[in-house]
Amino acid sequence: MTPENLLQRPLATQKCTLGCPVLDRCLGGGIPCNSITELVAESGCGKTQLCLQLALSAQLPPSLGGLSASSLYIHTEFSFPSRRLHQLSHAFRSSHPLIFSNDPCDSIFVHAVYSADQLFDIMPKIESFLANPRTQFPVKLIVIDSIAALFRSDFENTPVELKRRSSLFFKISGKLKSLAKRFGLAVVVTNQVVDLVGPSEGLNGLKVGNLASLVSSGRRVCAALGLSWANCVNSRLFLSRNEEVVGEENGLVVDVNACGGDFVPRRTRRRLHVVFAPHLPESSCEFVITRERVFGVER
Repeated sequence: MTPENLLQRPLATQKCTLGCPVLDRCLGGGIPCNSITELVAESGCGKTQLCLQLALSAQLPPSLGGLSASSLYIHTEFSFPSRRLHQLSHAFRSSHPLIFSNDPCDSIFVHAVYSADQLFDIMPKIESFLANPRTQFPVKLIVIDSIAALFRSDFENTPVELKRRSSLFFKISGKLKSLAKRFGLAVVVTNQVVDLVGPSEGLNGLKVGNLASLVSSGRRVCAALGLSWANCVNSRLFLSRNEEVVGEENGLVVDVNACGGDFVPRRTRRRLHVVFAPHLPESSCEFVITRERVFGVER
């Protein structure tokens, strides 16, 4: 194998479907294994919804885009949304009645983590769990929802603390990448956003991916945790939400920020954007969240 051969025929990487062909096409087939994929968005955009649906979709056979695998779901902020998972699971099971005889929720293992140090400390336990799974399916998906919550409150804004934070960035991401390659995992982490103030060239003049797409709720934003963390993930996806007002008389869609909120009803439009990924061009697609599922929309 030579570098020229890799350029002409890159190594195939297994991907896990998001449970929707439109979203899968936008991502070149789904979420890739052997790497870390980050979902960045403000609250209410659908990060957790997509992660829950991904954990269900991972159980599908490879012929349907899945991994025939269980999932490890690590939540860090609020209580785990078990009620929402069961909603999605009921619809998911109904759409695949010949595949699932048992409840798909039984193959999603949930663990709470409340600090970055705790996450790093349980890495040996995670490795042992992956190496000796006592499950019907092997674990091939790890979700951390969210990574930002572990780092934004436990560290002070001092040189010593920032250095310790960056060190933990690289230790945790390095271990996750090692596990991903060893066990063929898809690793997904969610991240929050902060408002972007100043020029749009990026942090300290460095452009990290497709920054022009990072607009949500009418605000320019950027991923939390800074440039150090951006170098820890392989792919970054951004979810945006923007509210629009539909004119009652003629169905005209008006920007809510321009009309002052005088027209009703309002609706929220969400989009999935590829900010950077080694295997994907910049692209985006609209998606909708319903009681039953999350699905992409072609327009």
